[in-house]
Amino acid sequence: RFLVESLLAESRKRGAEPNVLETAYVNTIHASEQPAYPGDRDIEQRLRSIIRWNAMALVVRANKDFDGLGGHIATYQSSANLLEVGFEHFWRTASEDHGGDLVYFQGHASPGLYARLFLEGRLDLDTMDRFRREVEPGGLSSYPHPWLMPDLWQFATVSMGLGPLMAIYQARFMKYLGARGLTDIESRKVWAFCGDGEMDEPESLGALTVAPREGLDNLVFVINCNLQRLDGPVRGNGKIVQELERLFRGAGWNVIKLLWGSTWDDLLARDVDGKLQRRMLSAPDGEWQNYAATTRGGAYFREHFFGQDPDLLKMVEHLSDDDLMGLHRGGHDEAKIYTAYKAATEHRGQPTVILAQTIKGYGMGAAGQGLNITHQKKKLEKDDVKTFRQFFDVPISDEQMANLEYAKPGDDSPEIRYLNERRSALGGSYPSRRRHSEPLPIPQLNVFKKMLESSGDREFSTTSAFVRFLTQLSRDKALAPHLVPILADEARTFGMEGLFRQLGIYAPFGQRYEPVDRDQLMFYKEDHNGQILQEGINEGGAIASWIAAGTSYSNHGVPMIPFYIYYSMFGFQRVGDFIWAAADMQARGFLLGGTSGRTTLNGEGLQHEDGHSHLMAATVPTCRAYDPTFSYEVAVIMQDGLRRMYGEESENIFYYLTVMNENYAHPAMPEGAEEGIIKGLYLLEAGAGRAKKKRVQLLGSGTILREVQAAAEMLREDWGVTADVFSAPSFNELRRDGLAVDRRNLLHPEAEPERCWVQECLDGRPGPVIASTDYMKAYADQIRPWVQQRFVALGTDGFGRSDTREQLRHFFEVDRRWVTVAALKALADDGAVPKSTVTEAIQRYGIDPEKADPTTV
Repeated sequence: RFLVESLLAESRKRGAEPNVLETAYVNTIHASEQPAYPGDRDIEQRLRSIIRWNAMALVVRANKDFDGLGGHIATYQSSANLLEVGFEHFWRTASEDHGGDLVYFQGHASPGLYARLFLEGRLDLDTMDRFRREVEPGGLSSYPHPWLMPDLWQFATVSMGLGPLMAIYQARFMKYLGARGLTDIESRKVWAFCGDGEMDEPESLGALTVAPREGLDNLVFVINCNLQRLDGPVRGNGKIVQELERLFRGAGWNVIKLLWGSTWDDLLARDVDGKLQRRMLSAPDGEWQNYAATTRGGAYFREHFFGQDPDLLKMVEHLSDDDLMGLHRGGHDEAKIYTAYKAATEHRGQPTVILAQTIKGYGMGAAGQGLNITHQKKKLEKDDVKTFRQFFDVPISDEQMANLEYAKPGDDSPEIRYLNERRSALGGSYPSRRRHSEPLPIPQLNVFKKMLESSGDREFSTTSAFVRFLTQLSRDKALAPHLVPILADEARTFGMEGLFRQLGIYAPFGQRYEPVDRDQLMFYKEDHNGQILQEGINEGGAIASWIAAGTSYSNHGVPMIPFYIYYSMFGFQRVGDFIWAAADMQARGFLLGGTSGRTTLNGEGLQHEDGHSHLMAATVPTCRAYDPTFSYEVAVIMQDGLRRMYGEESENIFYYLTVMNENYAHPAMPEGAEEGIIKGLYLLEAGAGRAKKKRVQLLGSGTILREVQAAAEMLREDWGVTADVFSAPSFNELRRDGLAVDRRNLLHPEAEPERCWVQECLDGRPGPVIASTDYMKAYADQIRPWVQQRFVALGTDGFGRSDTREQLRHFFEVDRRWVTVAALKALADDGAVPKSTVTEAIQRYGIDPEKADPTTV
């Protein structure tokens, strides 16, 4: 190594730049270094053939009976050997003796996993015949979906690109747990199976440098390089394996190429002048796809690949055309796969990527092997099925083949005994998901007493209230070890730098420098067992860490409580696909959208101001979203979240809170307000007076609630109108409750109708209802079906922009003046005041009737 590196250094001095990121287009591990295969290859081959058949039959049977259900045959056929070697020899299930490996499977390969579980007896015939039919109980999910199959799947991976990034941060989180002494991570690995086409997703490659930087030698990527995307070749004019090698080597990974099967070993040994290797490298992937297609055949392979050089033709003259078609690729050779996997698991100091070359639709013959249409192939004709059976020597009769029956040897057969013995040696069937962990001791609400009291003249933001809540939790000896603060490089923005010294920032190798602010009280402290995950300017990585922590109760048996705070504009909008996957995986924890709202973050502008994250949060069934105004609301909501997610209830939900950076005084919590805070609506201030005709109900949330309070005063003093003020911490929860009650009443028409919480709070209260928030009108408008009075929703529709808060709130028409005018207009429409009163108010408050609509400018 010294000699080679010295030579490279000298060559650079002389102006030469050798390519050290790319190696020859051959296997990294030479045949002479290949260890003995530990399994019974004959039995394993028979098992693979049966599983391949059942995976194919699963999809074809489903679409034969119910045309259009879909499914994928080709992906598993290309990756069957890659998966089965892992199942037989590497992947351990969580048990008393081992924490278990974590495998992120390619979603499109799910039929093969179901086929294996069928042989194990975990799935019966009726369940197999309910593939992609999940409405009734007992169906099989199309892809890995933990929400739908909570005892089986661990990770949601079929939204391509998410699996690779989540796997990197899962491996890092596992190291984090080990460094903090929370679980034993010895010998546990994270495996991620990806397609070569999937690596075009930005998320697939976006965190490659994180893994070597963090020393994630517990991470193994297996990239199934079948050279095909969904619609055609990945790099028809290039070579995807070489491209990926450059990327991974450049990022600092250990790269293992697994390109050629054992049938190539003899030819490569004869290649003393390197002509064969050069030809392998020069042929673009589009050519290799042609050579894989059985419709082309061995003669085509001979003529177009070997025929370009007489010496290459002579090299294969002893091989028949069938022999040439039997020159397997490395990803279909269990001995080569075992060699690569063993090397990956034994490598230290770096993550490993295995670039495994396969053929998409392997064994599907003219119906799909190596063809562009193979990904969409979900039906096979009779002759294609017969070819499939013959190619893999599947042990079923002609009659069974005609009926597409599943193959299943008896429990006492050598195949099933072997399968069960191998899994027993590795801890049991896999995959398998743990649903629950031990509940945590959750502090009572009175522990946060100071947050429930008036702040007097002291002003602070709801972001500061959250930090106070988190700081209080960090002093709880029982709960503190389970806290995982996560930051995307904005701690100082959110006033959390005080936690740097108190909790420390996780750094796998400790702090190797003296921080520039070492002489300050809140210096930047990195530590091997630090508690904060500081992700840098990286929302994708931060949400992946949040997912790893939020599912730790299941994947590691250790419940962790993640708090990820970020600019609210960069939450759901930027990483919404990850949040949806988190819900599928039943993640628990807190997301905090900081400096939220369209008008709160003055001075930043269009791409920083959020007026729609609550609407995006409403699309996620497990998300409980709140927009609190006061410190006591923050405390009540977050304590309730801890209780529901981590207490005895152990609900598979997560919380989203929007918090602001606007400072103001906070009142004490009204007596008995807890229930309304959680449900989303409660009476904050009852208007003085008993007048019914000139009375309105005002609703608000976040900082705009304070504008609503000011509007109530203006209505009283300027117009003699009485206003009741309601705080509405969650219009999303109000809508969820309203829909649930409507459904219950629909299905029980003869029972006494129930009333939803909006009706409980507003029914019978005189006057129109006006709601104003810092979010789009549609946010508050969600409760319209359950408001019997005239209802007006104000909101911040349009693009954000930079200005003072006062100017922004006037521009978006949500401030106290606009709330007052909207209330008077509603009263005028009800005949309670003259229309001229509205005109007078518009003039008094300096509102331009010709003002541009904020959605258009």
